[in-house]
Amino acid sequence: MINKDDYLKDVLIILRETFEGSPAGQPSAYLDRGIGVFSTLESLSAEQVSKASGGTTIAAQTEHTKFYLDRFCEFMTGRTEKVNWEQSWLIETVSDEEWNALREGVKKSYENLLKIIAGIETWNLDNVGDPIAIIAHTAYHLGAIRQIAKGV
Repeated sequence: MINKDDYLKDVLIILRETFEGSPAGQPSAYLDRGIGVFSTLESLSAEQVSKASGGTTIAAQTEHTKFYLDRFCEFMTGRTEKVNWEQSWLIETVSDEEWNALREGVKKSYENLLKIIAGIETWNLDNVGDPIAIIAHTAYHLGAIRQIAKGV
């Protein structure tokens, strides 16, 4: 069994940094200090995120990340049905309103994740990897979004 408080302290630091960015003046697990999913997405317009680069768009990367986060939260709370992951790539372009809604949806999904994690009483070999998978997956797509943003 893993000590809940010790595990959560470290996992939540990296989760928060991934989504919210590192606090000012604090060390960072990422090379770009203070940069997270939210600040990266806030700096981009619907027009920018709808431009294709390398066969994808930032809108598609963002929707996929949100879809993954939502499904993983479902798995953490008991979902066992298979997921059609192709559905996570259906959105490629967005209007201003759709972009605002997608960014807000990512924030709500993240808040839901934090609630789910807070409600887990026992961390063991069956679930300890779940938040780590979310961090790794989100970090990958954050990097992809930031790379695409350089060219739009």
